[in-house]
Amino acid sequence: MRLNNKTEIPSVGIGTFMLSPEEAYNSVREALKLGYRLIDTANAYVNEKAVGRAMKESGVDRKEIFLSTKIWASEYLNDNAVDETLARLGVDYIDLLFLHQPCKDYMHAYKNLEKAYGEGKIKAIGISNFEGEYIENLLNGCEIVPQVIQVEAHPYYPQEYLRKTLDKYDIKLMSWYPLGHGDKSLLAEPVFKELAEKYGKTPAQICLRWHIDMGFIVIPGSKNPKHIADNFDILDFSLTQEEMAKIALLNSGKRYYNRTEEQLRQFSAWRPNFEA
Repeated sequence: MRLNNKTEIPSVGIGTFMLSPEEAYNSVREALKLGYRLIDTANAYVNEKAVGRAMKESGVDRKEIFLSTKIWASEYLNDNAVDETLARLGVDYIDLLFLHQPCKDYMHAYKNLEKAYGEGKIKAIGISNFEGEYIENLLNGCEIVPQVIQVEAHPYYPQEYLRKTLDKYDIKLMSWYPLGHGDKSLLAEPVFKELAEKYGKTPAQICLRWHIDMGFIVIPGSKNPKHIADNFDILDFSLTQEEMAKIALLNSGKRYYNRTEEQLRQFSAWRPNFEA
């Protein structure tokens, strides 16, 4: 998939949210062995060191791996946050660096991302969870339009309103909670069972393929080797327009993450244990 700055990003990768350092290391090694080339982590996941070590020890050329991570809110006034993130990962550059939450001082932090972009330390800029007024304010104040936004997205909540802004600026959407955050009712929807039988796939694979055919980048996370393999085995088919239209009928506005302003304030005060 081509971003608005001509950088290319794989359409499917592995996420490391909620994985311990050991689990993240094992999952990334397994994913790279299977052919994954997009790895997503974050300051707040406290597994960046393990991810970087897994990349280095995988034997895969660094230039073949698209690495994305996120600066946490407590680091927004830290002008060394990018360099410290590079050091934890043990890399010379980051392919895509996000701001994790629209907490206070995010414009200061975004200016630091723009500076790092100009210096070649990062190849693309991202924003995570910047919906509504937050993305509008950022677009009004930035010099470089972000290339990617990472947000909750799935057939129950396909981000219809946000996508109008994204299409205007050619910003790509990266989905988290792509399978509905473990909600069995989503994958039990008859349309996924029907299409799974047609294509010889699982309902989860059909749902992940929906993300790609929507034009989304998708990063399902897992520590289960079979699930990691299954999540990547979605590139040998595509859904028809009629099938996409059937899945579109599932849109109910249901989401699993509803952040509050109080949580944003708490995010700014919490600092990850970077020594872990």
